[in-house]
Amino acid sequence: MMKKMSIPTSKASLVLFLCQIISALDVPLDSKLLEELSQPPTITQQSPKDYIVDPRENIVIQCEAKGKPPPSFSWTRNGTHFDIDKDAQVTMKPNSGTLVVNIMNGGKAEAYEGVYQCTARNERGAAISNNIVIRPSRSPLWTKEKLEPNHVREGDSLVLHCRPPVGLPPPIIFWMDNAFQRLPQSERVSQGLNGDLYFSNVQPEDTREDYICYARFNHTQTIQQKQPISVKVFSMDSLNDTIAANLSDTDIYGAKPVTERQPVLLTPTGSTSTKVELRGNVLLLECIAAGLPTPVIRWIKEGGELPANRTFFENFKKTLKIIDVSEADSGNYKCIARNTLGSVHHVISVTVKAAPYWITAPRNLVLSPGEDGTLICRANGNPKPSISWLANGVPIAIAPEDPSRKVDGDTIIFSHVQERSSAVYQCNASNEYGYLLANAFVNVLAEPPRILTPANKLYQVIADSPALLDCAYFGSPKPEIEWFKGVKGSILRGNEYVFHDNGTLEIPVAQKNSAGTYTCVARNELGKIQNEMQLEIKDPTMIIKQPEYKVIQRYGQVSFECIIKHDSTLLPTVTWLKNNDELPDDERFLVGKDNLTIMNVTDKDDGTYTCIVNTTLDSVSASAVLTVVAAPPTPAIIYARPNPPFDLELTGQLERSIDLSWIPGDENNSPITNFVIEYEDALHEPGVWHYQTEVPGTQTTAQLKLSPYVNYSFRVIAVNKIGRSQPSEPSEQYLTKSASPDENPANVQGIGSEPDNLVITWEPLKGFQSNGPGLQYKVSWRQKDVDDEWTSVIVANVSKYIVSGTPTFVPYEVKVQALNDLGYAPEPSEVIGHSGEDLPMVAPGNVQVHVINSTLAKVHWDPVPLKTVRGHLQGYKVYYWKVQSLSRRSRRHIEKKILTFRGNKTFGMLPGLEPYSSYKLNVRVVNGKGEGPASPDKVFNTPEGVPSSPSFLKITNPTLDSLTLEWGSPTHPNGVLISYTLKFQPINNTHELGPLVEIKIPANESSLILKNLNYSTRYKFYFNAQTSVGSGSQITEEAVTIMDEAMASRQVDIATQGWFIGLMCAVALLILILLIVCFIRRNKGGKYPVKEKEDAHADPEIQPMKEDDGTFGEYSDAEDHKPLKKGSRTPSDRTVKKEDSDDSLVDYGEGVNGQFNEDGSFIGQYSGKKEKEPEGNESSEAPSPVNAMNSFV
Repeated sequence: MMKKMSIPTSKASLVLFLCQIISALDVPLDSKLLEELSQPPTITQQSPKDYIVDPRENIVIQCEAKGKPPPSFSWTRNGTHFDIDKDAQVTMKPNSGTLVVNIMNGGKAEAYEGVYQCTARNERGAAISNNIVIRPSRSPLWTKEKLEPNHVREGDSLVLHCRPPVGLPPPIIFWMDNAFQRLPQSERVSQGLNGDLYFSNVQPEDTREDYICYARFNHTQTIQQKQPISVKVFSMDSLNDTIAANLSDTDIYGAKPVTERQPVLLTPTGSTSTKVELRGNVLLLECIAAGLPTPVIRWIKEGGELPANRTFFENFKKTLKIIDVSEADSGNYKCIARNTLGSVHHVISVTVKAAPYWITAPRNLVLSPGEDGTLICRANGNPKPSISWLANGVPIAIAPEDPSRKVDGDTIIFSHVQERSSAVYQCNASNEYGYLLANAFVNVLAEPPRILTPANKLYQVIADSPALLDCAYFGSPKPEIEWFKGVKGSILRGNEYVFHDNGTLEIPVAQKNSAGTYTCVARNELGKIQNEMQLEIKDPTMIIKQPEYKVIQRYGQVSFECIIKHDSTLLPTVTWLKNNDELPDDERFLVGKDNLTIMNVTDKDDGTYTCIVNTTLDSVSASAVLTVVAAPPTPAIIYARPNPPFDLELTGQLERSIDLSWIPGDENNSPITNFVIEYEDALHEPGVWHYQTEVPGTQTTAQLKLSPYVNYSFRVIAVNKIGRSQPSEPSEQYLTKSASPDENPANVQGIGSEPDNLVITWEPLKGFQSNGPGLQYKVSWRQKDVDDEWTSVIVANVSKYIVSGTPTFVPYEVKVQALNDLGYAPEPSEVIGHSGEDLPMVAPGNVQVHVINSTLAKVHWDPVPLKTVRGHLQGYKVYYWKVQSLSRRSRRHIEKKILTFRGNKTFGMLPGLEPYSSYKLNVRVVNGKGEGPASPDKVFNTPEGVPSSPSFLKITNPTLDSLTLEWGSPTHPNGVLISYTLKFQPINNTHELGPLVEIKIPANESSLILKNLNYSTRYKFYFNAQTSVGSGSQITEEAVTIMDEAMASRQVDIATQGWFIGLMCAVALLILILLIVCFIRRNKGGKYPVKEKEDAHADPEIQPMKEDDGTFGEYSDAEDHKPLKKGSRTPSDRTVKKEDSDDSLVDYGEGVNGQFNEDGSFIGQYSGKKEKEPEGNESSEAPSPVNAMNSFV
């Protein structure tokens, strides 16, 4: 059975996608073929080179590869083999090289910081990934500092420094006030690129005490807040008033007015500066000037024009932004600040460097045995990158030799390859700004010919159109393709055929005699194969009678013809379009076999009508225009709103109803659809008209329902499709008789405001609901479940009554009944209320604490009797606080923490405890009035935990063969230290690590001298502490022993040279001059003392920011900075310290804003750790291996 395949003429060129101009063998993208052929590994997916991870979430390091057979995977970490099986926190996904580090189940992201590289290997070679640098994101706390108020004279310039903490990635800076509103910025006041707030000149309105700089760390979704900065601007008028108040009448005083000043640059300083930017990045240049009037900034490029379409001005033209910079953007950029008194300028010399980028990346090479080929790796950059080759992940200089391979700089030349020559080659192009790594395999295959196109395929084409017959093939060596026509036909040759490299046979103009059987033959030295296919030639589709241009009068009928001729074996479909869109969904359009008819033509039928005929092989179309003209003129009809009704008459007057009749006005050629009736109450709301009802437009009478004690007037409004008429004249007035109220007040409630009262409230009746004069209310109450009589009181038209002298928190039945001069409303329904609450009387008993682990405990208590609650039970509050650390025996300031548990719950979890510490707690019951007495304090201790890292590790006194190590005990021992563990290993010149040596050290030691080391050798040290629970996190450090005496003597010889002595003297003189300049500038800036009132301002608590609009949630004061969200936070100084562990209370209770289910269970998530601010100005962030981005191991 032949398979049918059609090739429309319009799509014939798409078949040519198989053609590839390539010197080596190409493997077609055939899934079945790819499954059978051997192939070296290819990396298909990997994590980015610089991979910043969230320390609160699992780390996923991607490495996916394909190959035949499927490759196996291995990893290196910091240049050495990473044994995944020995780390319980690390797993590798099945059939993949992707690593998953389980941080959410006890792992620490900082422990997995480093440089990772993945290798995918099978029997044909090994491919490697980029160096993937894993760094946890960090949002360190702001360093505490004393901020003095800024006293500035009006018109002077001012800079408010932000100096945000260094985070990873860097934070986004913005300024706000205490109300969390962004501070307005202008040409006069703006924020610089470094986050500082610049005032070109200050004005009196700049005086405020809440200039606050915020740093937003997007990666961890936290915001840090600097302490508020105070600015006070002294104007000349206020200064004059002060002087006048302190001088006698005879004294002469005066003050200089605000002096206008020429522009002076606040940043950058000096007249010139330099800037280096990388190719492809965004170039940002900034100039901010002081002066009065406020200077205007202008930018030019010396000797050239600013690049069009890539140049933008920001921050009121103070920032020049050029996107996608290239080497052509290097040059001198001048900013000019100008006001009415003069100008100042600054020239920034911009140099554009470039990390390596590809010119020609190496491509995979598939060769047959004995063939030749080349791998080319060409890259550019500034400076010019160096090219190095690797084979299967090993530098090619030390890789196994291959006689068919020759390396010539950026090219590898292969000659007479064999199957054993298959391998994966890596090209590394690197300079000081980065590197590129590309894998390209050489796959040597020996395969007999295969034809991939299905056999006996049927091709159908229209006569005089091109015909393309596919013969996709593969073989190694590359097969030769020949075509034959007919069963015993000869080989096809000649100009009437085109033979494509991918095996396709093209007949440029297929005729009827081109039909028949075609045979494709593929052969190489390993075999031969052939495939047959059929070609059929069809007659073209034609429109023998096309639609014609028509002009038709409005409301007439028109028809377009479309008669076609087509191949008898093809089934045509005819489609009509109007203005190249579908026909309107209108029953006036009738589509016949050969025509389109439009009935009752209107103006909107104007347009172009197209007949499209489609078959499976071709398509033809023809169009005609329809023009609609007006019919003979007729008088115009005017449509308008109806005239108002008139002659309103009231009949059939009753106490609760009346009949209203009227005469309609002229409908103005648009029928009246309905009448709207409105009424006025002249007694209660004169001049206000209310909706009463409406009736159909065919009706001219209506029976209206009435309420007692209302002085009615009515009016009628007519409505048609055009709109509403004017209201009719009002009817005569009709006053209904008074009656007792029909209804009682709504929303009756009984709630006590004090322990001895009951406040009864209700919604009063409206005026017309009173049904008569003298509206009052009868308020009744009695205690529920007690055989008491109702107590009642009649009050005036108010909405509240207070019952005094009630018992505390007892239920009452309450009802409120309306009455007037004619009687009472129907009997009201009763509602249940309660008298006022009082504080609970007793404390929860039998408080027990179960310590779960070193940071979590569970507390139990017995519920208090409901009668002693004396109010609505809200829940229980647990107060707990740390008394002392069991390891240090030192007390600290007691900070009580509170957790609230909703409802009648008898247990709760206490998170965020510190290991090896003594705690106290008590429990209190809570009602709507407040808290009850506290239970007796309960003491409990938390067990030991693992310690934090040692507070510091210093390496001093290097000699030829020894180093001295000094360390500090962990900031948080979390138990009794039993020992320290020191591991160290040498590092050679190629950054490879040597054997690891481990030493156990007693806990009471604080220094160690390591002897018998190699001279002039770098060592890496790993140091941590242990308690009985286990080992804490480690810190690392590197140090170098000094060189041997012979090398030292050579250094001495160089140092005695005259040129060297002169150079050192010049450097010393330059440093001395810089120190003098810095000392002078420091004295000029030290106008105000910085050590006064150090504790005058408490640190504001960092507030969460809504992701939508940058605003903040609730604000509260605290003693220390706190992160906005739970998660690990690591400061970023060179001294390594272990972070504190402090769980979020919000996750377990409602001390701040926790949430609970209706049964009192906690809603939230316990996760993360928070780090406290390091002491002093130090932080505890370990150095990250960023240099690995610019080199390849």
